[in-house]
Amino acid sequence: MTSMSRARVARRIAAGAAYGGGGIGLVGAAGVGLLLAEVRLARRHVGNGTNNHVPNADGRYGHMYDSTDSAGEPPLRLTILGDSTAAGQGVHRAGQTPGALVASGLAAVAERPVILRNVALPGARSDDLDRQVALVLADPALTPDVCVIMIGANDVTNRMPPTRSVRHLSSAVRRLRTAGAEVVVGTCPDLGTIEPVQQPLRWLARRASRQLAAAQTIGVVEQGGRTVSLGDLLGPEFAANPRELFGPDNYHPSAEGYATAAMAVLPTVCATLGLWPAEEERPDVTRREGFLPVARAAAEAASEAGTEVTAAMPTGPKGPWALLKRRRRRRVPEPDRAPVTPSS
Repeated sequence: MTSMSRARVARRIAAGAAYGGGGIGLVGAAGVGLLLAEVRLARRHVGNGTNNHVPNADGRYGHMYDSTDSAGEPPLRLTILGDSTAAGQGVHRAGQTPGALVASGLAAVAERPVILRNVALPGARSDDLDRQVALVLADPALTPDVCVIMIGANDVTNRMPPTRSVRHLSSAVRRLRTAGAEVVVGTCPDLGTIEPVQQPLRWLARRASRQLAAAQTIGVVEQGGRTVSLGDLLGPEFAANPRELFGPDNYHPSAEGYATAAMAVLPTVCATLGLWPAEEERPDVTRREGFLPVARAAAEAASEAGTEVTAAMPTGPKGPWALLKRRRRRRVPEPDRAPVTPSS
């Protein structure tokens, strides 16, 4: 599917989500049936010998910056929402989860402690975000400064209509933004990279994943959030190094895989809080960055890992416009964590 075709489909899905339209299929009915049959077969192989434990990474990161609390800058609050990828399923240590990695990196850039809370649930679809957001906003005094959401894979494999998927995600972003939190969404990963899924169904899975990722991007940007494409992080890099970048179950990322994703998300998290160098906020034409209609930006981002999309001009010849950026990834420091008290 071309970028322009993906943009048209994404625009239709996002419009259906916004106006309560019915489901718009990501792939044909026959293709969906074959894909689901293959995924069910893959799941028989996925999880053999895997670690189903999700480490608890909640806590305080960046202890060397604790002295800044007295200078009037309290710890930043980072909250992670989403599915098993957001939770960090598949690794053994809390410091290997994406939440811990992003929290540690954010603390280093901000030179302030960061308090991490993770409410992600393995197996969650986008319709679980309503419950997760309610948990996050239950205490107004603990509203996060920034939230990271990773969601979408289970929507595809469980045949959730994409309009419904995008509607739930958009609602979650709107509620978090209204509460005062910045929001960064890691869009649907490329399911065509799951090893037990064979061709030609890998192609169908990739097509469905990227279509949903593009539609998610439109919905998120329209609600004031930013997106980072995770698709190709689970694409060429994962396909080329499956033993290194996938975990023991060949489905969830390994520690190195999560680190790769965290490096892609971290610059955008920092940018939402005004912590990234100002010169890097301007479009760099040498990196093919620039302003595009939001649907076209969404389609291009879905095809390239680590690509950020954020709102720009509210109107243009083809509707709202967005800024597409390809930020340089930064290695995150080794996480250091301390538990937080209930009153923190």
